[in-house]
Amino acid sequence: MGTSENALQTRIWTALIAILLIKYLQLKATFGWSLSNLMALLRQQLFVYRDLWEWIDHPFQAPPLMAPVLQQLELGLGRVGTA
Repeated sequence: MGTSENALQTRIWTALIAILLIKYLQLKATFGWSLSNLMALLRQQLFVYRDLWEWIDHPFQAPPLMAPVLQQLELGLGRVGTA
């Protein structure tokens, strides 16, 4: 977070690109999103693994169940006297 001219220009360009990408998502969606609602809900969905294009069209469906987590295998470092 700088205050130089270059830092400010970088932040402005970054914000413009982010808004452009969100506007693109809004135009591609079949769901009738407002830009502010899309931005707010997209921010919440960053922590959930979902297919973006499915979510953008059907935002209120539950996310798909993930595959069961496999148990971690032991390394066997605690075994003494085995070769």
